[in-house]
Amino acid sequence: MHIHMTSRNISVTEDVYELLSRMKLEGESFSDAIKRLAGRRRLADCAGLWSDVSEEEMKAFQESVGGLRKSALESLRGNIVEGR
Repeated sequence: MHIHMTSRNISVTEDVYELLSRMKLEGESFSDAIKRLAGRRRLADCAGLWSDVSEEEMKAFQESVGGLRKSALESLRGNIVEGR
């Protein structure tokens, strides 16, 4: 089965091309990068997304993240001391 996808050429300034090129993930086409980036939400769109999470659940989440952060920092410090 062969799927033919049409394409269009667009013009962007050199600085926009460089920006998009830096934001593109390894192995990702420019079309895929544009799709991924255009699908991002604005911060305001995220307001209230966690409004149904109880205080108890939020506290557990924050403690979990704090523990992960502490472990990551300890690991990083260990790697620096060992010269890795």
